[in-house]
Amino acid sequence: MSEETANTPGKSPTQETQIEKAEGSVPEPGQTSKWLEKKGFNHKILEKDHLEVETIGIEPNHLIDVAEALKEDGFNYLQCQGGYDEGPGQKLVCFYHLIAMKDLTEDDSKIKIREVRLKVFLSRDGDLRVPSLYKLFRGSDWQERETYDMFGINFEGHPHPKRLLMPEDWKGWPLRKDYVQPDFYEMQDAF
Repeated sequence: MSEETANTPGKSPTQETQIEKAEGSVPEPGQTSKWLEKKGFNHKILEKDHLEVETIGIEPNHLIDVAEALKEDGFNYLQCQGGYDEGPGQKLVCFYHLIAMKDLTEDDSKIKIREVRLKVFLSRDGDLRVPSLYKLFRGSDWQERETYDMFGINFEGHPHPKRLLMPEDWKGWPLRKDYVQPDFYEMQDAF
């Protein structure tokens, strides 16, 4: 407890912790973050999500190494991969939700599932390339293609790097918050 808080009547240590979090202090490292730190992997501890799942920020050039290490540690299922836009002029984010499937049992009401979210933050005006996790998790195939199609994030090493939802000649990235929808789209004959 800080000296200032100790001398302020009516403030408990819990209130002090809440104030520190509100002022932007670093979140507590979770189990996975501590494990990554012990192994020497560079990462950033982020706030847990609304379900209390540990969230970790990774630089694009460290993504493959971290994902391989996590897979070896039991995180063998990529539940979800996607992207989102923080807003005009802000970063584009590529996220991965990994689960350790062998922790699941028939009676999984008594066990806490090990899961972690990885996030890669990209400058919208910078290099929008992230290594593909297709070789580690085949389920990332269409998920990475959808993220490319909607946000323009390129996945290096992906075996089918093309649009999935929009026509191949579509201009722009429809889920970016600075996207301007065209007045019309001219369909071409298939013949």
